[in-house]
Amino acid sequence: MRVLITGGAGFIGSHLVDRLLTPASQPQEPLYEILVFDNLRHGSMAHLEPHLSAGRIRFIEGDIRDEAGLSAALAGVEIVFHLAAQANVIGSEADPDYAFTTNVVGVYNVLKAAEAAGVRRLLFSSSREVYGEPETLPVREDARLAPKNAYGASKVAGEMYVQVAQARGNMETVIFRLANVYGPRDSERVIPLWLRRARRGEELLLYGGEQLIDFVWVADVTEAFAQAALADRQTIAGERINIGTGIGTPLAEVAARVLTLTASRSEMRVIPARGAEVRRFVADPGKLQRLLNLEPEPPLAHLPEMAAALAGDQGEPFPTTNPTIMPIGKNSS
Repeated sequence: MRVLITGGAGFIGSHLVDRLLTPASQPQEPLYEILVFDNLRHGSMAHLEPHLSAGRIRFIEGDIRDEAGLSAALAGVEIVFHLAAQANVIGSEADPDYAFTTNVVGVYNVLKAAEAAGVRRLLFSSSREVYGEPETLPVREDARLAPKNAYGASKVAGEMYVQVAQARGNMETVIFRLANVYGPRDSERVIPLWLRRARRGEELLLYGGEQLIDFVWVADVTEAFAQAALADRQTIAGERINIGTGIGTPLAEVAARVLTLTASRSEMRVIPARGAEVRRFVADPGKLQRLLNLEPEPPLAHLPEMAAALAGDQGEPFPTTNPTIMPIGKNSS
């Protein structure tokens, strides 16, 4: 089965490549012919080794804002995993034009080219930022969409175009709303930033101090994508699904754990909150459990191994780990 992963050289995308090449829970899964499409603005070719050198994947350097490049890449593709994006709040605030042209125009381009190529199913990586500051926790998929920042607004717009494509009936779509993903190869989010600052003895800056965050392991996210790619049309087509643990962790607790795990003498300092950031979010993972029979591991279960890896490799990229998500009802020990 030929699949295209946009943003496949990035943090989550490269883990999805690993997952598709090493099926975790379905021995009957098809063999994948994987095409990675990435402009390398945030991704890295190093994330795709050793798959590239072994000839297990094909890499196409391209930008989803380039319609011609997309059309050529999508020839013969059956499933698209669309992960390419300006994928964080602060980056989108700093460069709103790139966020809009990538997260809105780029989504439109991918959908248009995918429909023209006869793609059967597209899985779209959205974000918990579409909800903004939620009225109640945990947040279900039918909660009001009220983005608080440019990133969330761009993801709402992208979702709307995906839903229009679903309504046209030419292609099946699935929207995943990701909580705060952490794991190896990430460098831009709070956990890897704090681990490296703690190791260097620098302050851990806590903006506002009231944040409650749902942290989900990257392998849990990629397992959900892999399972959804193969799920029955009646089960999955047109769905919007949260990927989160359902458990909130105070960000101050994360900072304390980072300092303990790294044996750092760094201090945690609370500074004024950044207005664009959502203070509190916890996903309701009920639909993830019902439709895909998946339940993510508890939040930050893998934080010790990330800290240990960083301590042992002088700040080089964290090593790859295998997916550990377990179907509901199975012992994860």
